[in-house]
Amino acid sequence: MFAQIVLLIVGTIFGFITLVLLARFFMQWGRVSFRNPIGHFVITVTDWIVMPTRRVIPGLFGLDMASLLLAWVAQMLHVMIIAGLGFLRMSTLFVIPLLGLLGLARMATYLIFGVVLVSVVLSWVGARTPLAYVFDELSRPFLAPFRRVIPPLGGIDLSPLVLLLILRIVQIFIDGLWDSLRMLPLSGY
Repeated sequence: MFAQIVLLIVGTIFGFITLVLLARFFMQWGRVSFRNPIGHFVITVTDWIVMPTRRVIPGLFGLDMASLLLAWVAQMLHVMIIAGLGFLRMSTLFVIPLLGLLGLARMATYLIFGVVLVSVVLSWVGARTPLAYVFDELSRPFLAPFRRVIPPLGGIDLSPLVLLLILRIVQIFIDGLWDSLRMLPLSGY
């Protein structure tokens, strides 16, 4: 029971840090304004670590590589902590960056899933709040490829449903890779 509590706390802390850094990355990538409550929150929570990192890690093609790198580092630290506590067995150190990358991909799919779901719900209830605009702007780049291929049926846009299904399939694939990497036999056995 205590082990589950520790894993929950560690996972929550590093998951939160990763999600906020990824939100900053996606907001800049999607050219979403930070002049809203969500943008203000993201900037406030991440500026202390992103701004110094940007001095060392510049942007690339207009992408906030510092935020993305820090999100990956947060996931690698998460892996190292749960391995250090004995909850995860790894064969070699090279697995840490790979598991961190898988954790980052998992968090990105969770974030996109949540953003699209909230955007759809807000569009159904007809909410015209600044938050609805932010979620719509954040989900638009992910839905655009599907909207080009899938026409609305009876005035209903099914592209979010297809994207959510694909995201769930990607999550299953990532979880399978995570399990196979962490189950590699230890050297010397």
